[in-house]
Amino acid sequence: MELLKQKIREVGVILSDEVIKLDAILNHAVDPVLTTAMGREFARLYRDENVTKILTIESSGIPIAFAAAQELNVPLVFARRKKSLNTETETYCERVPSFTKGIVTDIMVSKEFLDEKDRVVLIDDFIANGDAARGLIRIIRRSGATLLGLGVAVEKSFQAGGRTIRESGIRVESLVKITSLAGGEIRFE
Repeated sequence: MELLKQKIREVGVILSDEVIKLDAILNHAVDPVLTTAMGREFARLYRDENVTKILTIESSGIPIAFAAAQELNVPLVFARRKKSLNTETETYCERVPSFTKGIVTDIMVSKEFLDEKDRVVLIDDFIANGDAARGLIRIIRRSGATLLGLGVAVEKSFQAGGRTIRESGIRVESLVKITSLAGGEIRFE
């Protein structure tokens, strides 16, 4: 997706050979035009799959997932990272490490919002090692829902996440693949 590549070139801050900061468009601020375009593209890719739900994880994936859900006219469900006083007791829960945060968190989805009748597309902002995606995949499988695929805005293809999920037979659609951040330069596939 050329628009996304252009924005990454404009606002991306390379923190190391493995980490790029995209706060200006994905992780702290939201570019509505870009986000809508990404949602449209994911909807185009999955339009013929009879999607019934979009699933993401809080918080950075929500805007893109919302745009895709709106375009497909289906509900958006997001996995929560923290329990609150009114969190459902009946949840699917998985423990997942976060590459960028360097911590392990629990993610949960209420059983009220995901079941065997659902045909689900996962949408997220980044995939690096794929731990969050694998946690959501386990939740979908436990719910009995059908996983149609994963849509990710930015895949760091020099890390194993996208590749290993594809190797497990799951469809992965990445809008942009970054092949390297070495030497402070962003290289796209």
